[in-house]
Amino acid sequence: MNTINKTANIAALCIATTFGFATSAHAAEGEGWDWMVAPYGWLAGVRTDLSTDVPPSSSSSDSDFTDIVDKIDGAFQVHVEGQGDDFGVFADFTYLGLADESVHPRFHSASDLDTRLFEIAAVWGPGEERFNGVELFAGLRYIDIDLTMELVPLNPAFPTVRIDGGDSFSDFMLGARYTWAMSERWGLTLRGDGSFGDTEGTWNASAILQYKMKRGAWLVGYRYLDAEVKTGGTNTNIAMSGPMFGYGFKF
Repeated sequence: MNTINKTANIAALCIATTFGFATSAHAAEGEGWDWMVAPYGWLAGVRTDLSTDVPPSSSSSDSDFTDIVDKIDGAFQVHVEGQGDDFGVFADFTYLGLADESVHPRFHSASDLDTRLFEIAAVWGPGEERFNGVELFAGLRYIDIDLTMELVPLNPAFPTVRIDGGDSFSDFMLGARYTWAMSERWGLTLRGDGSFGDTEGTWNASAILQYKMKRGAWLVGYRYLDAEVKTGGTNTNIAMSGPMFGYGFKF
């Protein structure tokens, strides 16, 4: 229940904060904004690398989406964006919960991973057309990770090792994106960004193809995210990558 409440609260904050920023900007400029709300699915494979200083140990887990689909405890993604004439704002929220067990030659491992990713940024676009051309953005990336791994040696002479890597991290995010209007209906958006602060570094890249409809657009693409964090004596690297699809409701 705590996981559900935490995820719902962050998702609500994502949407409320975006609308709050845009409402203030709208009041200041006195002009209308264009909005898009896009629920989407990210069929991401997940690779997790853990290492501890004391006792010295390491463990890796690498799974495609087809391998983890039956291990998903929960998943939710939404992107919210507003654009004015020169400036805009966007927020994005991703939640993925996984549970896994595996047997290795010398030990048995069990892991439970809950990852929440919240991004919010202000956008500046020098072009004349909204949602098009080159745009620069800066904002905040918040990552919340609850990771528990238990290593049980098959030889009872060795003790069980339990690794708890749960923590939250806030980074300053800086990036750019380019949207190419290939035709009246088709468009392509390329995005790249990085963030630093509480994490050791986070990198994100995506390519999204759009097919515009009367009141929205179909979205399909690919996204890669790599985050490295350190909590106490535990180093955790999480890489998520895979295709994305969704629909953006515009109003």
